[in-house]
Amino acid sequence: MPFGTVQLNDGNKMPVIAFGTGSKWKGQDVTDYVSEAIEAGFSHLDTAQFYRNEDSVGAAIRQTGLSRSELFVTTKWSGLTSIRDAVESSLAQLDLKQVDLYLIHNPAFIKDLEKDWKEFERIREDGLSRSIGVSNFDITLLRNLLQTAHIKPAVNQILLHPYNYAENKELLQYCAEQGIVVEAYSSLTPITRYPGGPVVKALRGPARRLGASPVQILLSWVKAKGAVIVTTSSTREHMDEYLAVGDLPDLTDDEIAAIDAAGAKGLPSYQMGDRLCIFFLCFQVICLLLLLHVCGWIHVPFFA
Repeated sequence: MPFGTVQLNDGNKMPVIAFGTGSKWKGQDVTDYVSEAIEAGFSHLDTAQFYRNEDSVGAAIRQTGLSRSELFVTTKWSGLTSIRDAVESSLAQLDLKQVDLYLIHNPAFIKDLEKDWKEFERIREDGLSRSIGVSNFDITLLRNLLQTAHIKPAVNQILLHPYNYAENKELLQYCAEQGIVVEAYSSLTPITRYPGGPVVKALRGPARRLGASPVQILLSWVKAKGAVIVTTSSTREHMDEYLAVGDLPDLTDDEIAAIDAAGAKGLPSYQMGDRLCIFFLCFQVICLLLLLHVCGWIHVPFFA
């Protein structure tokens, strides 16, 4: 395996790259994709109550024939039911007696932080999850949680890419100080959503030096920040591409700094320009339809 593991603050170990089943996979049967990911070399699977596909993740796990100890399974409480009901339902759908990591999916689902975290602590004490953690928590929430927690969260899973690195820099430092491992999701955003921006340009030099793809350089940047990678794909080619990052030499300090600086420039301006053009075009169409409707040349029920 090209990627290793990281030791959590509770003594358990977690693979440092995970195959995610959220995003475009929500509500879909992901059996084949998860099976392919496991065959490619992913041993860490990330799902959630909110994704509505835990049953197919479980089906893929059964199909592999691997022993339970060979896979690390993360799922999340997404506020759709009580915490205890949620974890029991997740275990039933995954066909597991225990998950490796159970997370609070989003602070928006919390009613009482202290009480909800105590329920998470009971889940770990009862053996339903080996480790517990949070997702999308900022520093304020983490500090509030640590004031009353008996068991410190092992993980904080967050949105992380070069365009939002500056705003998360303090959070990353705080998590490191507290021994909380950061997991990064949607880290390929600069390529998938904002192609051609300053970050993509900053990836080209390291890609040439290492004979790697820009995608691999971006994931290498995540590694350099000390974060665990959560990524996904529907193709074996891309899965292999992601896993091969583990074999690449490290980025240099100058390359990391250049990517940081590119991200600090902000999102590509043309993206905002495109959105404004679309907005004004829609506005003009609506105005034209309204004018034609008022003049009696066409009838638009919406304006009736």
